Amino acid sequence: MPHPAPSPTPDLTGRDTIVAIASGQAAAGVGIIRLSGPLSHDIAARVCGVAVLKPRYASHRAFRSDTGEVLDDGIALYFPGPRSFTGEDVVELQAHGSPAVLASLVALCVRYGARRARPGEFSERAFLEGRIDLLQAEAIADLIAATDERAARAARRSLQGDFSKRVDEVSTLLLNTRIHVEAAIDFVDESLETLGLSAIESNLNKVDVAASSLLEAAQRGRRLNEGLHAVLLGAPNAGKSSLLNALAGYDRAIVTDVAGTTRDLLHEVVRVDGVSLELVDTAGLRDSSDAIEMEGIRRARAQASQADLALIVVDPRDDAASVVMDEARNAVRRLWIYNKSDLVGEVANLLHEGEPQFAEDAYVQVSAKTGENMESLHEAIRNIVSDGAMSESTSEFSARARHTEALDRTQEWVAQARMHLTHEDLELTAEALRIAHDTLGELTGRISPDELLGHIFSSFCIGK
Repeated sequence: MPHPAPSPTPDLTGRDTIVAIASGQAAAGVGIIRLSGPLSHDIAARVCGVAVLKPRYASHRAFRSDTGEVLDDGIALYFPGPRSFTGEDVVELQAHGSPAVLASLVALCVRYGARRARPGEFSERAFLEGRIDLLQAEAIADLIAATDERAARAARRSLQGDFSKRVDEVSTLLLNTRIHVEAAIDFVDESLETLGLSAIESNLNKVDVAASSLLEAAQRGRRLNEGLHAVLLGAPNAGKSSLLNALAGYDRAIVTDVAGTTRDLLHEVVRVDGVSLELVDTAGLRDSSDAIEMEGIRRARAQASQADLALIVVDPRDDAASVVMDEARNAVRRLWIYNKSDLVGEVANLLHEGEPQFAEDAYVQVSAKTGENMESLHEAIRNIVSDGAMSESTSEFSARARHTEALDRTQEWVAQARMHLTHEDLELTAEALRIAHDTLGELTGRISPDELLGHIFSSFCIGK
């Protein structure tokens, strides 16, 4: 049985004023100091040497120390709460992006009564003040970390509330089902048919369909955000390490003619059409009595069962390919790569004969050593990445592991509710639906433990 959802989080909103560099630590043409809290206006006005800052007006000011020395000059912007990012009074001081100048301005604001912000504290306050939900807060970090346009678009959609809207739709279905079940509990002397059993079952089906669809979308968003986990499998000397080097564009792995050179896992990240591919090179699959090599083979097998995609490297001249085929059965998706075309010439896809479970797999013939036909390999990978679960759509949003895990647990509790309903136990049905509803609430933060918030916002940049 799944674990119950945690209890609601208390309001942790602080009333002190925080300050941080919001533009990063590297030198730049412009740097931004951000203040949030009740003293923001007074501290910034004192730095600017004025009594009042005009709301939502960019004013050019000299920034002076407490002794009157001009530290820099720049732009001051004042956003009174609650119409600000954090919901509190916010001021941004835009100075020259010298790390020394920005550090001195932050230190000055601290002397005037501000506190240095924790990582993610600005976004945390925006969440606690109801300006954004937790999914949108995490999307800020995803947008900052996005390394390509597609990931940035997905993060923007989450930030705009696309993910949150779909969660709310499932939540509404769950809530309506709970209401129906809990209302029926008051009439326990009536038959379930009289109390609307068919309607409850219909609502549970709608919840299940909507939650499954949302989970699939979140899994796509998670792969886009975190990258596709791909493992290189093959017999010793099939050319896995050479292929890793060819895809990475440099000599990442040691390549020799000695079988069993690779004994541990080697990780490398490459990009295919804007999607990260974490490639893991593994030990060659074969029977061995060497303790170290056996551990490497065990890890290779574990990677095969966990990976989103197995790139199975085969030397067509090697009879050990049958051993690799046995291990490949555990992989979710497979791409067969017949290597060493410079030595063996063109070969048919013989490994698929008599193996119906491999009949739909893609395959390509290359030479990792000479680079022959590598573009076909890239195209095959692109086709797999773009197929089905990885295809781009206008509704694509960014997601994380905690999102898919919460959705998994939500579906488990919905299944529990269905089971209890089958046994006509309305109290347990209602309780399972309540936990499912609360678990779903973890996504947006409406139901979220203190430690969850702390973990999420601690991963943010200072000043965000």
